[in-house]
Amino acid sequence: MLDHLTGTGAGAALRLAAETPARPAGGAALDQILIASTGAAALTAVLLVFGWGHRTGRVTALTRLARLAERGPGRGTPGWVALPLPVAMASLLIALLGMYWDISLHISHGRDEGPLANIAHYPILIGLFGIFTAGVLAVVLPKGERPGAASVRITRDWHAPAGGVLLAGAGFYALLGFPLDDVWHRIFGQDVTLWGPTHLMLIGGAGLSLVAMAILEREGRSARPAAVQPPGWVRYARRCMIGGGLLIGLSVFQAEYDFGVPQFRLVHQPLLIALAAGCALVAVRLWAGRGAAVLAAAFYMLVRGGVSVLVAGVIGELWAAVPLYFAEALCVEVAALALARRPLALGAVSGVLIGTAGFGAEYAYGQAAFRLPWTPDILAEGMAMAVTGGVAGGLCGALLAEGLAGRVPRRAAARGIFAGAILAVSAAVANGLVIDVPEGPAATVTLTGVRGDAAHRTAGARIVFSPAGAVDGPAWVTVTGWQGRGLHVDHLVREREGVYRTREPMPLHGDWKTLIRIHDGRTLAGVPVYLPADPAIGAKELPAPARFTRPVQSERSILQRELKTGVPGWLWAACSAVVLACTLALVLSLGWGVARIARRLPEPAPAPAAPGPRAKAGP
Repeated sequence: MLDHLTGTGAGAALRLAAETPARPAGGAALDQILIASTGAAALTAVLLVFGWGHRTGRVTALTRLARLAERGPGRGTPGWVALPLPVAMASLLIALLGMYWDISLHISHGRDEGPLANIAHYPILIGLFGIFTAGVLAVVLPKGERPGAASVRITRDWHAPAGGVLLAGAGFYALLGFPLDDVWHRIFGQDVTLWGPTHLMLIGGAGLSLVAMAILEREGRSARPAAVQPPGWVRYARRCMIGGGLLIGLSVFQAEYDFGVPQFRLVHQPLLIALAAGCALVAVRLWAGRGAAVLAAAFYMLVRGGVSVLVAGVIGELWAAVPLYFAEALCVEVAALALARRPLALGAVSGVLIGTAGFGAEYAYGQAAFRLPWTPDILAEGMAMAVTGGVAGGLCGALLAEGLAGRVPRRAAARGIFAGAILAVSAAVANGLVIDVPEGPAATVTLTGVRGDAAHRTAGARIVFSPAGAVDGPAWVTVTGWQGRGLHVDHLVREREGVYRTREPMPLHGDWKTLIRIHDGRTLAGVPVYLPADPAIGAKELPAPARFTRPVQSERSILQRELKTGVPGWLWAACSAVVLACTLALVLSLGWGVARIARRLPEPAPAPAAPGPRAKAGP
């Protein structure tokens, strides 16, 4: 904060705050929307000009780039795969860095002054547009040829690979999240959570684009005769990277837990970890072969760990924990020793192992790695959620791998398994969203060790809950402070039943929003300690006197102060239904693409193993 630099005290801090532009709480300024829209339109026009020029023969740049890619990392595949795949992978890495950087900034700084005022938005936009661009390249590059039997007819003499169409669709779906996000904020206010519906569009489009990439890779390989196929190790490495990328994409949904400020129950974290592990690791093990699950987990750790190091160590923002996944990968590899030729059985058994042994490994690892470690409070329900996610993900991963290999169960069975997996995950998520906010309990807070003036005030605290049994064996009781140019998460020390104390001073000044958070069973509640004035939403400052008693209330009303009240419930349901429809369209399109590959690009079943030497006949 500026008053830290000037050292002029509370009076100067108030003057500086008055001079600072207010950060909007209900959508971006119109001038920023106009600038962003103009930039997006210009980039899209350039992309379309290049595509039209290539199709008409007036522009040869794309042809030269595709041929260069064929001789480089995409060797053994046609240019309409060799060029788009590295573009898509590089774009995903850029978007991933921007996403974690952006999440870190919103946790530590709160709202920004507009979409163009947040530097982390630029790599997100560049990355998502790059994914869309990669899909468009795959669509326009095939000229004078039909790119395989699974291709999609666009005009009489123009066929595009199904993977390219789906990749462009995933990129467009993700980009669509930006304007819809602004509309959402204008209607409902700022939902400062990763799990806002339009935020999930940004994440989901990027993460699921890996499925489209896998389809595109399969189409490219089938379009080349065996004599010009890339070496086996190249294909193996490429598939391990795509599988690791899918693991990364599916893991971004956990980001609030990675940073230690989840706004949902803790049992969601093992569900999400198991779902990502089951889907990505089973798919890559069946698709690439022995050891691929471990290598995909290593690729995940390299990239996700690298992003955390860049965001925290180089850029100087918050550290995001990295789930381990190596135990889950070993579970899949062990199950594959006996079930590699029975994909659906492998998916189910791997899911059970991931939800039990994998859950135990992440439980132990998280005690040191997670800002909010798992506790005995979630053991039974958390493991049940993990098994559900692991089995559902494992079955979906098996269907994906079988489709890419040109083999798929009977259509009715495949549809039933896919629908059952989606319903199981939906039920598990819905279970985790059921929360209670107790009526009656209150917290009496007595500040201790108060330090600093009004512009730098910190203090410890002793908290007494009444009735004393209101908090019993919780998943967490913490003091959390955020959006004040940092993040403060302090696990409270239990002195006796209903009585807790802080371990370190909590921030009570400036833009910090500090509260006591309680997660006990299905209870997810909070007690505000200090909240700053926020003119953009008409909120007054909530001070922290030396001693006060406040009721336990819904923490959402504290963490998401910017949400508008009085918005009709039907309007929220209608807008959510629009987002849900877009999401289902993307998921079903990807399922269609996998099924199309399985039907139109079948591969012969592997030859049975040669029989061993016959035993000698007895005498």
